[in-house]
Amino acid sequence: MKNYLIKSRQGQFLVAGIIFATAGFFAGVTGNEFSRWLYYIAIFFLGFYASKKAVVETIKGRSPNVDLLMILAAIGAVIINFESEGAALLLIFASAEVLEDYATSKSTSAISELMAQVPETAQVLKADGEVVTIPTEELKIGDQVVVSKGEQVPIDGSVDRKVIINEAALTGEAIPVEKESGDEVFAGTLNEGNVFNLEVLKTSDQTVFSNIIRMVEEAQSRPSRISKFIDRIESKYVISVLVLVPVFIFFMYAVLSVPFEEAFYRGMVFLTVASPCALVASATPATLSAISNGAKNGILFKGGAAMEALSTMETLFTDKTGTLTYGEFKVDDYSLPEETLKEVIFMEQQSSHPIAQAIVSAFKEVDLSTVNQNEEVNEVAGSGIQKGQIRVGKPKAFSDFAHYEDFKQYFNKGNTIILVAEKDTVVGYFSLSDQIRLQAAEAVEQFQKEGIKVTLLTGDNEEVAEKVAKVVGVDRYIAAMLPEDKITYVKDSQNKEEVVGMIGDGINDAPALANADIGIAMGSGSSVAMESSDVVVVQNDLSRLFYSYKLSKRLNKIIFQNVVFSITVIVSLIILNLFGVLGLPLAVLLHEGSTILVILNGLRLIGSKPPKNKEVKPVQTVKA
Repeated sequence: MKNYLIKSRQGQFLVAGIIFATAGFFAGVTGNEFSRWLYYIAIFFLGFYASKKAVVETIKGRSPNVDLLMILAAIGAVIINFESEGAALLLIFASAEVLEDYATSKSTSAISELMAQVPETAQVLKADGEVVTIPTEELKIGDQVVVSKGEQVPIDGSVDRKVIINEAALTGEAIPVEKESGDEVFAGTLNEGNVFNLEVLKTSDQTVFSNIIRMVEEAQSRPSRISKFIDRIESKYVISVLVLVPVFIFFMYAVLSVPFEEAFYRGMVFLTVASPCALVASATPATLSAISNGAKNGILFKGGAAMEALSTMETLFTDKTGTLTYGEFKVDDYSLPEETLKEVIFMEQQSSHPIAQAIVSAFKEVDLSTVNQNEEVNEVAGSGIQKGQIRVGKPKAFSDFAHYEDFKQYFNKGNTIILVAEKDTVVGYFSLSDQIRLQAAEAVEQFQKEGIKVTLLTGDNEEVAEKVAKVVGVDRYIAAMLPEDKITYVKDSQNKEEVVGMIGDGINDAPALANADIGIAMGSGSSVAMESSDVVVVQNDLSRLFYSYKLSKRLNKIIFQNVVFSITVIVSLIILNLFGVLGLPLAVLLHEGSTILVILNGLRLIGSKPPKNKEVKPVQTVKA
């Protein structure tokens, strides 16, 4: 806070105003007439930014704001020779404004902290062996970058050897992870092993970190519903106060026969206490604090509305792969003609799906020189991929094909089954296993304790879905689903007036994420899924999602507390003023003090931390 006061111009003006107001107070105590001028100077410094904001926003937006009320109250105090009260009013008001700006800067510092994680330069290895330093933003896809031991990775890319990477900056996990040759590492993570080279896979504006920074920036510019509502009524409220003040003064003077100077003074008190300063500050600082807290803990909210809405969730649909399971498949068994196998491997090389990567990894030694690599590989939406007459995908897509029945014997073993067909005949299969996340089972149990119904929606077969549902403990499951089926379930629940959350990480999940009331994407998922969602969990950890759910409930509780407290203070002070027992200094202290308390209450969310992750290894393999 001290640094903020010294470095920001608004903070400097506040300090100057405090100095002159204090000097005016001591001069007044000693009877020095110069105290009045000291108060005038203090009023200039303390009211400068409020006046600027009042004039600019009133002219620009054609609607008055709370700053205008404070400036008018201070001017009114000066007119009736209450310079000290005017200075005191602006001193506390300016202090509250600076505190709110500090709270905002404290909240938005999450962006600066994230940006500081990524090096501004990178060491590029040229073809002749020379290493040159260039700005990270100039890196191109395919460049070779040297990352020394103890250095941060400057860009997303694939490594050329086995490495040890600390991903705490990205996922919050302090335990380093091992990466094999060809695995992807991410900008902002730390090399804790020996020097390695990486091949650039994304430009600096496409990295995971750059997407996170962009989403946090967007989130902080999207207000919550309560913030929007308060913003909408602010100008109408201010206009009402401006109309009521002269009516109040006239009533006191003409009807109650109060001397004009006292009636005017109490009108200025009314102008001060009726100002909705605390009410205006009830939501925004708290929301920004919650969004920043989430960003630091690996949860990205695309705005205050998303943060608010999460706490109202009643039904949660979740995908399986990469959400409840690791999505790190391995091939357990297969049967396929050799030439067809080569075709399938080449086809799967074109896909980033975990199953495709598992198949490619299992057969990386196979020679593909005989494969026609000029023939186009196309994705068959929701069911697999195709190249010429060869098609690979989920069993459901092949139910009408010849020899389909011959392969049904493999479906009931609890593994993920992928079928391969030529023309209209099934010719082979792959049997793959995945591993369940321990945090998923814990998070599902916690959500259910909160009264939220959790349902597994998966394109996998019945046996795998049943196995995962049993281990994780979801309320129910639906297997062998296509993307459009997931949308149907989301809409059916919404038609029952339920607030629906949907978790997914793949391109096929994007439509359901976009249709859900709260779309939740896993950070390692596709960019389409992340763009379609309202919340992104950077690390594929449902316990973090439950933490964000609790954070959302805390945010709504704090906003409710702030709104009730603000309205109570305003009404109480207006009543006290009506009875003539409230002077301007006390009115200012109580009114602006309530604003400071509201801001501080919202700032409590910045320090919250999620429970420590207990998981070290997967709970079990998904197989019979």
